[in-house]
Amino acid sequence: MYEVDARGLSCPEPVMLTHEALKNHGGEPVKVLVTEPHSRDNVEKFAKSHGKKVSITEMGDGFELVIE
Repeated sequence: MYEVDARGLSCPEPVMLTHEALKNHGGEPVKVLVTEPHSRDNVEKFAKSHGKKVSITEMGDGFELVIE
């Protein structure tokens, strides 16, 4: 599983990093770590718009999105 650590970054950076990860590692699940709810929502919308399944887990310091 490829991991993108976008904690502390503001949009559009988490979405851009997610896009790059999906482009380069699209054959495997991608885990994206974000701290802000709006970043979580934007990454989720982006992934779903590209036909991906997204599962979200809330963690103490933010959110973990697993994109498959």
